[in-house]
Amino acid sequence: MKNRLLPALALAALTALASSAFAAAPAGFKEIFDGKTLAGWDGNKDVWSVRDGALTGVTTPEKGIKANTFLVLKDAQPANFELRLQFKITGQNPEGRANSGVQYRSRVLDAATFAVGGYQADIDIPFRYTGMLYEEKGRGILMVAGEKIRIGATTEVPDTKKKDGKRKQTAVEKLPGATPAADIAAAYKLGEWNEMVITANDNQLRHTVNGVVTAEATETDANIAKSGVIALQLHIGPPMTVQFKNVYLKTLP
Repeated sequence: MKNRLLPALALAALTALASSAFAAAPAGFKEIFDGKTLAGWDGNKDVWSVRDGALTGVTTPEKGIKANTFLVLKDAQPANFELRLQFKITGQNPEGRANSGVQYRSRVLDAATFAVGGYQADIDIPFRYTGMLYEEKGRGILMVAGEKIRIGATTEVPDTKKKDGKRKQTAVEKLPGATPAADIAAAYKLGEWNEMVITANDNQLRHTVNGVVTAEATETDANIAKSGVIALQLHIGPPMTVQFKNVYLKTLP
């Protein structure tokens, strides 16, 4: 009987080890979520809580939101850093759609509603935007997931559809070395836990999902913030649940 149990115990141990990625703070990283409470974070407690050891944002048909709202990391505005976390997102609606994201080098625009603007590593289900670079309350979509880009200045260009006859346009140069969207989709585990790494170092921005590069950007606009808050998004729209756990931050020189 003991001999039969040994392989089963070994398999159980390996399974537990495999499921505990990021469970212990990697060398040089600081744990910024204690796994139990919202200590150190600030947001709308009607939609944000801790469930099953994860920061959890939920909207339902009965309890929705009128605008995007964020859970903001307090007392920290890192400039150069590496952020590691795990996320899981599900849509509680017939279409199964949901959208979220991780803000960084961002700013709180409205403390009462926890509105935030700035860089965002996008998250969605089904896969379309996950891992790409977006600017909330700013320049909007800057790339397709997987692209490698150089971001230039934002200028005003003519637009007859606008009341004032002009709109803002950001110069974006696509660079070689992009990751095919199919590779990201293959690595992304829909409705399961996924690992995301965000690195911001000077004007170089990089996102990965499950080890696959999903965004590389060189920022050349001198007017863009070089430091700011980290925040987690709960998006307006269909009912959804998004969770984050094993959240670690390392400051870079």
